[in-house]
Amino acid sequence: MDISVIIPLYNEAESLPELTAWIERVMEENKFTYEVIFVNDGSNDNSWQVIEELAKKNQNLHGIKFRRNYGKSPALYCGFERAQGDVVITMDADLQDSPDEIPILYKMITKDGYDLVSGYKQKRYDPLSKTIPTKLFNATARKVSGIKNLHDFNCGLKAYRNEVVKSIEVYGDMHRYIPYLAKNAGYSNIGELVVHHQARKYGKSKFGLSRFFHGYLDLMSLWFLSKFGGRPMHIFGLWGSFMFFIGFIAAVILGVTKIYHLTNGMPFRLVTESPYFYISLTMMILGTQLFLTGFLGELISRTSQERNKYNIAKEI
Repeated sequence: MDISVIIPLYNEAESLPELTAWIERVMEENKFTYEVIFVNDGSNDNSWQVIEELAKKNQNLHGIKFRRNYGKSPALYCGFERAQGDVVITMDADLQDSPDEIPILYKMITKDGYDLVSGYKQKRYDPLSKTIPTKLFNATARKVSGIKNLHDFNCGLKAYRNEVVKSIEVYGDMHRYIPYLAKNAGYSNIGELVVHHQARKYGKSKFGLSRFFHGYLDLMSLWFLSKFGGRPMHIFGLWGSFMFFIGFIAAVILGVTKIYHLTNGMPFRLVTESPYFYISLTMMILGTQLFLTGFLGELISRTSQERNKYNIAKEI
């Protein structure tokens, strides 16, 4: 099979017939063998009934129905698990992504050798309240991930080699950072394609401004896991030892200073009356806790069943 198209959706019943017909036309014109996987993320309209009717008319259409709304990442994860095409393409169900981009995305994966191609909606039909935070978000994601050539990490229109989607785990709200996940899995040949962005025809956006705040937290989590997920002692142990050492030296200086004053008959204060005593004590306690956190993290990492799970490219 040439292509698997995965479409997560939530309350998009009105757009599904038009989107399906558009995909069918593109596939037939280019003679692709394909499947379309709709993942109904707990819609409370008649989206599932529409999918059932469409699937009766076209055997290439498949549907997955969640019992409740779990989010876009779980929807993509389930779609990735079931995808059989050589090239996997994801797009949104709101008709803002154009299926006419599918042939060139397929070519970039199969002919140009990319592992992943992300769409870039250079001209957007969104309000400033959405476009400005998006630009700041993408600038931060480029800096943290090191993927300098991507301008739109969160674009729903993407294409992947099949082996890429089978090698990454999309969870929580990590669908925003699939290129970063792919890079961490060893798929670094990541490209970008300027795609056409259409104004929403039906319904309204399901995402609010809170996604940007959650996105930054997820990005920091992903960065930390990629750097220190397999060796937590390298970060917690290092900073814990450093803080304990500084606190211990400060406590020693306080003690030596008091002994010096005592032996020379000079006036002195009790050590406990000095604020530096409590600062040094706090640093020693925090340093010990950080060190123990790293130690426990190492124990958990050592007992993990996936501690030696690597993506092998080829084997002879």
